[in-house]
Amino acid sequence: MSSSTDSSLSGRLWLAGMGFFLALAGLLFTWVLWTAWQRAEETRSWVATPCRIISAQVVSERPTPHSNPAFKAEVRYTFTYEGETRTGSHIKRVDSASQHEENARKKLESYPIGLDTTCYVNPAQPAQTVLKHDTRAALYSIWFPLLFVFGGLGMAWNAVRGQRR
Repeated sequence: MSSSTDSSLSGRLWLAGMGFFLALAGLLFTWVLWTAWQRAEETRSWVATPCRIISAQVVSERPTPHSNPAFKAEVRYTFTYEGETRTGSHIKRVDSASQHEENARKKLESYPIGLDTTCYVNPAQPAQTVLKHDTRAALYSIWFPLLFVFGGLGMAWNAVRGQRR
């Protein structure tokens, strides 16, 4: 076997490996976005239920003793589901804290105490409720990692077939 044949084979194997790596990375990010979209869609099938905001405040927390304080909008609301009065506390499925207190306060502006609004109750687990659905933006962005999937597979296919560009 000649030296140019060896380098050609090793180069093609390198390109095929790189193509498969890009395709796998694209598949991973596609799966993450798909899962995020499914979770956002799930709450849209929950039962819309009237509720009333009973408390709204910004809570400060420190995850570790030396970390900066994080601020979280904490809302509590009551609702009646299947004849039982219950309490909920989630604005969205995942209520994240912020390093900026004004961001947490801005979230609370939509939920003043005494506001009659709608919460969404999971019929399978009525203790699981949200006031606001997650965004569907993940589905609108899913095309981008799919470019890596198809591009990586195309790169690997061309490398295996031995085509040069």
